Parts: sequence; structure tokens; C-alpha cells
Amino acid sequence: MTLTEDADALWRTATALARAAAAVSPPKKPLPPLLFFTDPARTPRPWETAARLPAGAGVVFRHFGATDALETGLRLRAATKAAGVRLMVGLDADLAERISADGVHLPERALSAAYALSGRRPDWLLTGTAHGLETARGARDLDALVLSPVFPAGGASASKAALGIDGFKALRAHAPCPAYALGGVNAGNAAELLGSGACGIAGVDAMQTAFRP
Repeated sequence: MTLTEDADALWRTATALARAAAAVSPPKKPLPPLLFFTDPARTPRPWETAARLPAGAGVVFRHFGATDALETGLRLRAATKAAGVRLMVGLDADLAERISADGVHLPERALSAAYALSGRRPDWLLTGTAHGLETARGARDLDALVLSPVFPAGGASASKAALGIDGFKALRAHAPCPAYALGGVNAGNAAELLGSGACGIAGVDAMQTAFRP
């Protein structure tokens, strides 16, 4: 599959970040260099984007209580398996079990669930979101954190002040595990993260736009 120019830029930057981070501190489990976060309103057909992601990338399926969560989850599972992409479910461990997902992503308010989940499913990839120093420093039992927002962003992060590269580096320095950069990251600014210590990049709109059908 031929990548668009933006998709190629995102993937090259993400893999460069992953290699650099692993050289300094190898992760406990292999981590996808790039994560596509879904959103029922902003990414209504996420399986189409998932099908075009490079092998080794990852998807975080966030359904936010949508009535078609199971149907969408199954379509994502089929698309990600065919593409060689890993699939995590946001917060909903029961749904992750039902669709044979590869792990769970926890929002900041639910990071305490990581301990039980890591014991229940040690094979799962567990990630979680952090927006501030206290949360990042106190996160435990996760394979990786997602620090957000790095740049001015939309969606739920629109009201949050951007960390900037220096702010991201500061949080990353205190995180007990590898950390992704999320929030406003796109093909035009992703390269600014090189040297930041990020283990990869994550996004919603930028991923959908770059990896479009």
C-alpha cells in the first residue's frame, strides 16, 4: 500500500522516535510507534483508517458509550488483524475481551485500574493518559503513558493548555514508563518531537486525514 505524503511523514517520525526511545530504555513489551485514537463523532468510520495503517501501528478504540460499540469494535478487529495492527479498547475491558483486542487504554480518571488489569491479563498492552506532572509521576502498572496535549488540540483537549515540547520533555522525564505524544500532532509538526524522548506519536484527526481511503 502506498502511503500519502503526510502518512509517510508521520510513520517515519513515529518509527524514528520509537527506535531512539528503545535504545535508551527498552520497553517491557513491543510498542506500536503510532497510535490512532478513534472518536464516534470525529472518526465515524474508523475501520477504514485502521485498514490503511502500516503493520505494527496501533488503534485505540474509544466508543464513549455508543450503542454500536460492539459492531464497530468487531469491524475494527477484522481490519486491524488484516493490516497487522494492534487494537486496544478505551476503558472497556469487557468489550476488549469480547472482540479479542490486544489491550486496554485507560483515561486519566481510571489509571488506578491498571493494577488489576495487569494481573488479570498480563498479555495485554496497557496504556493510559496523563495531562499533568502528578499523574504522570504516579502512573503504575502501565506499558506506556500518553501525554497530552503537546500542541493546541481539538476535541476534549481543546480547553487544556498545550504542553509544548519542553513541557512534554518535563513530564516524560518523570514518567515511570515510555510515553507517547498526543494532541495537535500532525505531519507538519511531528518532527519537532525528535529528541523529546517520546516513544511514538498518537492522534485522532491527523491520523484519519493522513491515512485516508
